[in-house]
Amino acid sequence: MNSVHRTPLKQSATLNRVTGRQVFLKMENLQRTGSFKLRGALNKISSLTEEESSRGIVCASAGNHAQGVALGASQRGIPAKIFMPKRTPSAKVEATKEYGAEIILTGETYQESYKAAREDMLASGSTFVHAFDDPKVIAGQGTIALEMMQQCQDLEVIVVPVGGGGLIAGMATAIKAFNPSIKIIGVQSMGAPATYNQFTGKNSGSLSQVHSIADGILVKEPGKLTYPIIERLVDDMVTVNDEEIAYTIMFMLQREKTLVEGAGAAAVASILCNKLGWHGRKVGCVVSGGNVDLNKLSLYKELSKRIKLLQHIG
Repeated sequence: MNSVHRTPLKQSATLNRVTGRQVFLKMENLQRTGSFKLRGALNKISSLTEEESSRGIVCASAGNHAQGVALGASQRGIPAKIFMPKRTPSAKVEATKEYGAEIILTGETYQESYKAAREDMLASGSTFVHAFDDPKVIAGQGTIALEMMQQCQDLEVIVVPVGGGGLIAGMATAIKAFNPSIKIIGVQSMGAPATYNQFTGKNSGSLSQVHSIADGILVKEPGKLTYPIIERLVDDMVTVNDEEIAYTIMFMLQREKTLVEGAGAAAVASILCNKLGWHGRKVGCVVSGGNVDLNKLSLYKELSKRIKLLQHIG
């Protein structure tokens, strides 16, 4: 894992004041490739045997996993073919190409790209690197928790964005082994709440459609490996809507001078928009990525105007 940055854990005076908490932001938007996904991808790819590597790599991704896989594959000299939804932000597609991977844009959602990637794997014999449902990938994402607990040893709560669940499954496994009293809160978009729905007993299974500006967590169904871990170790789950996510993107840009993508803003939004209830005073929060489609900043600005919190932030 020597290719992974140890990202900062920083505080925002404004966020602390507005929320009445000490909030510690784990800045994975400053990670190499702009996202935490590099951790799991590199951990998986570094574990591949020579025989597995010789067959090449195939994966499906909404964007950030793609970049991690492409970088990891290039470091080992392994050809990589990556299937991504047609609506993947161009910044993520171009960045993945720059690492040398072959890109196939197919389907409207991650699930459709995943199906196409699995079919390619069966036809070609390539080695599949799953975006979240893989023990090595889950373990790699869990290194974020180890860093956070080293950087601030008395966190009471850690808030994590959830798509397929690899990040929160890995972090919860590490955190609960270290200190079971730390609360783990998952955050999903209201437009893609598959794991939230199952966790809260609303329903289980696949969603027929998903829609959100948080493209990195647009997943139609919970992970088969990740969900049992979430069910066992995660303390609570909440959702945020697109207006709250957009508001948080603009807050982070204006107040913290840092650019975060929709998925990266989701966990912060749950704190800023008071979705957690009163879970602890010292709160860690994963800012999971910063690969923003700059063409959509005007959209985020307009969406954020629907939130009436700015008047309270002086």
